[in-house]
Amino acid sequence: MSRARVVNKLPQFVASVHDRAERGMTQALILGASEASVLTPIGDTSNLINSQYKAVRRIPGKVIGTVGYTVSYALPVHDPDHPQTFRRASAQKEFLRKGFENAEPNIRAVLKGSLKT
Repeated sequence: MSRARVVNKLPQFVASVHDRAERGMTQALILGASEASVLTPIGDTSNLINSQYKAVRRIPGKVIGTVGYTVSYALPVHDPDHPQTFRRASAQKEFLRKGFENAEPNIRAVLKGSLKT
């Protein structure tokens, strides 16, 4: 009897795990992007920081999260091989990578919590 119950509810269980994983990924992206925002250089228009985007997509067996910037000059500003001076005291090169590294313990906790059964 219990085996039939497990087999019958398996698709719902898998769907709920995927939903929780997607929510956890969204929370993780928000944490990492928030940390990156603190390190992002800001100019007169704040165009770079305002162009930040987050996307979560689900493919069979995976949940993929992406954070990026839509402005064309984001890559040279991020690249440590292009020396620049920033007006914002907290601004750093490789702001996106460093932001996610700073938020890694919190991201791990969020993902672990979202996938608990």
